[in-house]
Amino acid sequence: MATRKRTKKRSEDAEQKGARPFWSGTLTFGLVSVPVDLYPGNRTNRAPLRMLGPEHEPLARRYYSEKTGRDLDTDDMVRGYEFDKDKFVVVTDEELERLAPEQSRDINLQRFVDPESIPPIYFDRSYFLVPAQGSEKAYRLLVDTMEKSHLSGIATFVMRGKEYLVGIFPENGILRAETMRFPDELRSPKEVGLPEKKSVPAAMVKKFERIIAKHSARTVPVKELKDQKTDELLKLIEKKRKQHKDVVEVEAAGRDEGKVVDIMEALKKSLARKKKAA
Repeated sequence: MATRKRTKKRSEDAEQKGARPFWSGTLTFGLVSVPVDLYPGNRTNRAPLRMLGPEHEPLARRYYSEKTGRDLDTDDMVRGYEFDKDKFVVVTDEELERLAPEQSRDINLQRFVDPESIPPIYFDRSYFLVPAQGSEKAYRLLVDTMEKSHLSGIATFVMRGKEYLVGIFPENGILRAETMRFPDELRSPKEVGLPEKKSVPAAMVKKFERIIAKHSARTVPVKELKDQKTDELLKLIEKKRKQHKDVVEVEAAGRDEGKVVDIMEALKKSLARKKKAA
């Protein structure tokens, strides 16, 4: 009952905050299937700064040819894998589509393992798996069983044309999902390299032990983990905004004119290509 209340509360909190799942599918294992929604487990809280030009107009990045210097349209570009210096193998969109994993709405839970057996270095991004409408009972049963058994799941699923490896962890009545890096994406300690181990005086060892003990705690002090630089930057921005200092506004008409020029340029190129093909 307590688990159900916690799960319901999380769903209600998500709705109140306007959170929306960006992927929906079915968590499957054996003959069991549990419809779920995937929510991001983190958000970017950094102060986004945009590059402006000399007239304080927003700047945009574009692809251009290093050889000719001219801007390129999407139709002008192909993908290539650089296998040696300045040597590429071109791969077409059609070839990439053929290699893409089969589209699926299933999270294929392949194996249950001890969570301690999964090194944190494998983790990439955090998400929450929330029960879809009508699957609350099956979801609750799965979470409770995994928590009691102290087990986590290893699964795969396809999202936006890419296959992901994911770890699934039960925590306080909800499933947390961590997309994982594949083993060949990780560096080993040997690759980093360490100097040879040297003997250390006993007095220095005691000193380090005292310092570590002084600053130790049983739990992570979450409230103390703040992005101070971002806070200071946001305070500076708010102060300047209130003082109307260095505040600039880009005219909407200027943006529209820029878009018209871009569209006309693209149209000219398109017509030129059609004439050439004819």
